[in-house]
Amino acid sequence: MIHSLNFRLLAAFGLVIIVIIGSVFFFTYRTTHGEISRFGERVESMQDKRVELELSRYYQMMRTWDGIQPFVVQWGNLYGRRIILADNEGTVVADSEETLLGSLCTDASPGQPMTPMMGTGTIGLLRISHGESPDINRAALQITYGTIGRFFLWAGLLAVAIALLLTFFLSRRILAPVKALGDAAREYGKGNFSRRVDSKGKGEVGELARSFNSMAENLEHTERLRRNMVADVAHELRTPLSNLTGYLEAIDDGVIKSDKNTIRSLNEEASTLSRLIDDLHELSLADAGELKLVTRPEDISRLIKETVTALQSKAAAKGLTISADLPDGIPEVKIDSHRIRQVLHNLLVNAVAHTGKEGRITVTARHREDRLYISVTDTGEGIPAEDLPMIFERFYRVDKSRARATGGTGLGLTIAKRLVEAHGGTIDAESQPGQGSTFTFTLPVSI
Repeated sequence: MIHSLNFRLLAAFGLVIIVIIGSVFFFTYRTTHGEISRFGERVESMQDKRVELELSRYYQMMRTWDGIQPFVVQWGNLYGRRIILADNEGTVVADSEETLLGSLCTDASPGQPMTPMMGTGTIGLLRISHGESPDINRAALQITYGTIGRFFLWAGLLAVAIALLLTFFLSRRILAPVKALGDAAREYGKGNFSRRVDSKGKGEVGELARSFNSMAENLEHTERLRRNMVADVAHELRTPLSNLTGYLEAIDDGVIKSDKNTIRSLNEEASTLSRLIDDLHELSLADAGELKLVTRPEDISRLIKETVTALQSKAAAKGLTISADLPDGIPEVKIDSHRIRQVLHNLLVNAVAHTGKEGRITVTARHREDRLYISVTDTGEGIPAEDLPMIFERFYRVDKSRARATGGTGLGLTIAKRLVEAHGGTIDAESQPGQGSTFTFTLPVSI
């Protein structure tokens, strides 16, 4: 319960309300306290001045302080003051408490100065002592609570009620997409990646929903590729294994003889199986980021020429022309020569397999800024536009019938992509059906 979003929202609203009401009450109390204090000081000052004014009027009328004592006692009781009046010689002529009459004010009250009273001249000395001040803190608190305390109480209760309503409606509105995300996540955990959530909302929740759907699409795509890969691996392994098993059973049954041709056929099937296993191992290393490269500056022109020369006989057997168009001054590139040779070999083998008789295959290299662009162009059958985005996926075949007439394991382009990306480059393809294809990969130039 305490970990639910409903409770957290309510607790947050409640805490904000308490802090706001407490802050307003505190500042109201401090303001009231200050106003009461200043008001008291003004009242006391006015009362002191009034006592002094009455004493001055008395002296102006009587020209003496005789008979002033009763008035001083009355004013002291009225205003709650200790009033001591002395003549110009310092002799106390009036005391509201009647204890200092006739004594010298300096002897009776050492350290407490008397204030001269002025008329036509100095007419006497006066000291007004205030009694204990009332408890201003308590008064301010009583006034604050008594005047607006109930208002704060009712306002707080109303705010809590509003907070409960807001929490109820907001939590339902906020938690609806969150709950949908949670349900979808549980479905993904069960392997159902087709579930999507509503992503029409704006703000952070809508962005989260769109990101969640994008993740789901990637997961669904990855799962589909995984299943296809398992099926393709099983298919690719089954073919050479079935052939091997068939040949061995035929030899064992005496249907065919164990001659050179039979052994050659067995060796070809075993080689196909070995190549497939090697390619899968290569891909697993690349996917795990464990593909080790031994890089050093290399002359890419020499590497291209050697790779083209190695495939001349295979191209000639199909009646194809294969050549290299390499300008002078191509800079060195820091590469693993074995891996890049493998990339070129895979692209050229793919071009030879999909180019008809009397076709042409050309390898070009161009240097632009800090990149080297290497292209393999053929005049073959081309690739349909709908298949072009998927050709670098493992085991993907443009020929949906899975015919093996073109040979290979269906992993050559995938391995080429992984090897180029491991060097910090990119690879893409352009093609028009019936007009051939161009595969281009880039490599960073050594500086």
